[in-house]
Amino acid sequence: MSDPTPATGREPAAPREPTSGPMRVPPLVRLAARMNAGPAKTLWTLYQRAVGAQLVHLATRHVLHLDGLEHLAGVSRERPLLLVANHRSFYDMFVVSSVLLRRVPGPWRIFFPVRGRYCYHSWKGVALNALAAGWSMYPPFFREPGTRELDALMLERLAALLREGPGHVVGFHPEGTRNRDPDPWSLLPPHPGVGQLVLRARPQVVPVFLAGLDNDARAQIRDNRPGGPPMRVRFGAPVPADAYEGVPDRMRGHRDIAHDLMRRIAELAAADRSAFGPGSAGAGDPAPALNA
Repeated sequence: MSDPTPATGREPAAPREPTSGPMRVPPLVRLAARMNAGPAKTLWTLYQRAVGAQLVHLATRHVLHLDGLEHLAGVSRERPLLLVANHRSFYDMFVVSSVLLRRVPGPWRIFFPVRGRYCYHSWKGVALNALAAGWSMYPPFFREPGTRELDALMLERLAALLREGPGHVVGFHPEGTRNRDPDPWSLLPPHPGVGQLVLRARPQVVPVFLAGLDNDARAQIRDNRPGGPPMRVRFGAPVPADAYEGVPDRMRGHRDIAHDLMRRIAELAAADRSAFGPGSAGAGDPAPALNA
């Protein structure tokens, strides 16, 4: 498949789907591909800025603590950006994208790969993707019997988005699944796929740590008050461009990169524990004003 992202700075056209052979791309995946390319992506990005990001801000502004925003603000707008974050709730990347779109100027185009079973197999998931995420929950990975070829195609598309494209931002969870441990600073072992993606695409990489998010949206809205339980998003320094030079493009190298990225996230978790852990001075501090 040709790279769907030209180096012209314009939005790419929707990728062509296979028309022959045993693999068929599901209709909803074809629709999402069209919504994430060309003029449609431009319109949905405007929707995310004007509606989605503002609603998330309203739901979190009294409790959201940000740290390291200067690291995010300092990345190049001319190269794709990979945000690697721990996974604590369904809404992790909604909060991260709201911060990015509201607080960091740039021609951002956001993509969040997801497990396709929910977002592409249920009407609730489709509604969440379209109305809440502006179709940015793409590309999907199914990891089911008979979808191996389709998942390989989606990985190719994800790598293409991270190779070229001014303002392309991909949010990725190396852990692969939500961490249900009540300890907010615990981390799950990473999957090697993120290492393969980094070696294949060579994007800018920024680690992110999140804590305090609630899986119950109604509870999160109720808690959004001065003095409410703190929600934290902490951005780390970008990974040096030459950090993985010489790493072999095979499973061992993929694992090494995945573990290094989780180490960087763990350092952010340790800083958050120091600031918000039991007995810390910041544990009961009010959240900073985020109305800007």
